[in-house]
Amino acid sequence: MDIDSLDSSSARSSPKLSSTKYEGSPFRLYVTVAFVCLGPFAFGYTIGYSSPALPQMQTSRILTKEYAAWFGSLLPLAAMFGGPLGGWMIEKYGRKSTLLFTSAPYIIGWWLIARGGNVTMLLLGRLLTGLASGLITVCAPVYIAEVSTKSLRGLLGACNQLSITFGILMVYALGLHFKWDTLALFGSIPAGLTAIAMLFVPETPRYLLMKERRIQALQSLVKLRGPHTDVEDECRDIEEGIDTKDTFTYSEFKKPELSRPLYISLAIMFFQQFSGINAIMFYTVAIFKSAGIQNSEFSTVIIGAVQVVSTVVACFLMDKAGRRRLLIIAGSIMTVTCFTFGAYYFAIKAGRSPETLSWLAVGSLIIYIIGFSLGWGPIPLLAMSELFPARARGAASGIAIFVNWLCAFIVTKEFSLVQDWFGEAVTFWIFGAFCLGGVMFVIKYLPETKGKSLEDIELYFLGRSITYSSV
Repeated sequence: MDIDSLDSSSARSSPKLSSTKYEGSPFRLYVTVAFVCLGPFAFGYTIGYSSPALPQMQTSRILTKEYAAWFGSLLPLAAMFGGPLGGWMIEKYGRKSTLLFTSAPYIIGWWLIARGGNVTMLLLGRLLTGLASGLITVCAPVYIAEVSTKSLRGLLGACNQLSITFGILMVYALGLHFKWDTLALFGSIPAGLTAIAMLFVPETPRYLLMKERRIQALQSLVKLRGPHTDVEDECRDIEEGIDTKDTFTYSEFKKPELSRPLYISLAIMFFQQFSGINAIMFYTVAIFKSAGIQNSEFSTVIIGAVQVVSTVVACFLMDKAGRRRLLIIAGSIMTVTCFTFGAYYFAIKAGRSPETLSWLAVGSLIIYIIGFSLGWGPIPLLAMSELFPARARGAASGIAIFVNWLCAFIVTKEFSLVQDWFGEAVTFWIFGAFCLGGVMFVIKYLPETKGKSLEDIELYFLGRSITYSSV
């Protein structure tokens, strides 16, 4: 599927926008997105924190095994509700204000964890940082999508995931040298920098136009595109896709133009989490130990570095290869490696020595992480921010993030149970089947959004595309 046919209709209604030379200098846009990506960096730091911190907390007897499990599970639980809250806030108060607000629960939460006076403070701090993480996963992708030009939206949208992986790598690396309480204090720094950076970025033009603040929308476009760029045509093009008098209600999700992108987004979120990424990350230390690497902290840094490098590659491929092709290639890689993972554990159960097959386990792990980072890591959040029309973007993104975190919680919570029932080999084969299902879903249902404006994509789901072709 593709929506190339929409380019011709867009060009007729707005000829200047059909050429990237009218998108202005990208420098201001790069700086703006870099500031916004401080939020996803803080989110990545929060995700990775438990890996170096929890073993230290348990060794110091600050947390029992039971409370350590709660400390880990509170992040997806709180983020699950932070998603819908973020969806409501970006429509009520704006994208920029919501990003600014996320700094408060992050800073307070990290301060409570760093103080660590009792279990209650630790769990409450984790709850607040989890809530902020749910907010970030909604508002950062939406902000980036709405300020980006169509020729750069893939690259800049993937920077959201790149910042997350940088945050994970940072906390892994710092965990080699600092204790859990110092790591928590460091966690408040990117949140504080986010609050400062938000003072220097504009609100998105689409949000301002939805609120009928046209002059401010034009000023925002000038800040994003440069003072010498004629932004009037772009502003008019955005306006044509916005009905300021139309009040959105959740019942509108029954309409095909909203139900179809919602269905696609939810399915992609489901397949992302059921691909087994969290389970495979849990096996990182054991797999590296089987290969003779006993330093578990060092092994997590290696995986963090692989994620960063692979995501950098994905950033540059996003607007060249396209979303669909990357998801298909990445999902195929993940399918194969999940089955080789299963073969490894099947052979171990059959009596083979782990040392003799450690190359298979380590190779499968690294190739799987590369595949995930190329496609199923960055693209689901990017697709979420692209597929919905402006008036439904907040509500739909909130629902999508809720489902994403719910699936993450289910996989994390029930992984051990499934493993006990079926064994490691079958469990990884099940994940491989989900990866294959994700590939088939993308082939059948996901339209290519590379090089299309958000208004073009909305027209596609409204059924105004005459023809579309496959990638």
